[in-house]
Amino acid sequence: MQESIIPSSYKGIVLFTPGGDVIYAIDEHKQDRWHLQLCAALQELLGLPEPPHFLVPCFTATIDCWLDPRSQTRCQAAEMSPMVQRYQPLLNMLFYSLDLQWSVLPNPGPGCDPAVLMTYRSRFPELWQSHDLVVKLDDSLRRSRFPQAEPWLSSNPTPSSPQGYVFRLFVSGQSLVTEQVLQSLHQVLERSLQRPYTLKIVDVKKHPEIAELNQITATPTLVRIWPKPVKRVVGDLNSVGKILQDMTSAF
Repeated sequence: MQESIIPSSYKGIVLFTPGGDVIYAIDEHKQDRWHLQLCAALQELLGLPEPPHFLVPCFTATIDCWLDPRSQTRCQAAEMSPMVQRYQPLLNMLFYSLDLQWSVLPNPGPGCDPAVLMTYRSRFPELWQSHDLVVKLDDSLRRSRFPQAEPWLSSNPTPSSPQGYVFRLFVSGQSLVTEQVLQSLHQVLERSLQRPYTLKIVDVKKHPEIAELNQITATPTLVRIWPKPVKRVVGDLNSVGKILQDMTSAF
């Protein structure tokens, strides 16, 4: 998706899993997409026995964007559950805004107690696993750009890996520079690639084991995990277009 096709007025809804997967929708009519629909789509994506309605509102975020009729300026109101607060940089990237002011819901409800949520883990173990899913819900309620639900925790995908690209961006903590790199990279991938792709962001401070597994010695580092051979760019990621050309030249 290019930034230019983001409507000036829309409702955005997001649903996360405990494992960090995310599915979201942008509804310019503000009446056709709801979190329960995201639950149904997540059931289809991960092959769950039933829609995981218990994730609402514990793992949700919502944004309302409209034009002020007098000033014709864009106004935004964004809310998130405390359990997804750590994903704010990703949320900003999905909605192409580095300056979104998110309000954290003070009390999502007793159903969001960690002890209560853990009672669902044995029935929905897939939700506690990371499949590197970042899925936009399209009009047909089908998966769009990221059709595979595979655990990309290693650098060695199996022969059944998706016929597309798998990128992993390693960063160290959150910063304005990191968010700008994410936004630029996301826009270029959306505009330029003609194949499915997955872009996974890994904070080496939170996941040193994944950084070690991928032999990361400095940040930021962009790694093309798939297709082989593995390619990587370390350090300056400002020339996103040139980087993307290098990353896709052998496919």
